[in-house]
Amino acid sequence: MRRSLICIDMLEKAEPGYYDLILMDIQMPNMDGYEASKMIRRLPDSDKASIPIIAMTANAFDEDKQNAYNAGMNAYLAKPIEIPKLIEAITEALDR
Repeated sequence: MRRSLICIDMLEKAEPGYYDLILMDIQMPNMDGYEASKMIRRLPDSDKASIPIIAMTANAFDEDKQNAYNAGMNAYLAKPIEIPKLIEAITEALDR
């Protein structure tokens, strides 16, 4: 099974609230992080569909950032990941 589909499958099978957030790579084989995020946002369980998603990607252009937000992601971090920025993004996502 494709890795991005494994993520969606695990989220669907989990009890609501089991996962606090998702760190989503953008460049994955078979299905990119944008499409995986769109699938998550379309889940029938509104709690699962609204889980915070943080993009983690080597793509650092403004267009890539906008694509992440258009796909339903809550935050965007360019690689190499700076730990203080990751902690800030996680804190903001969990405080919402």
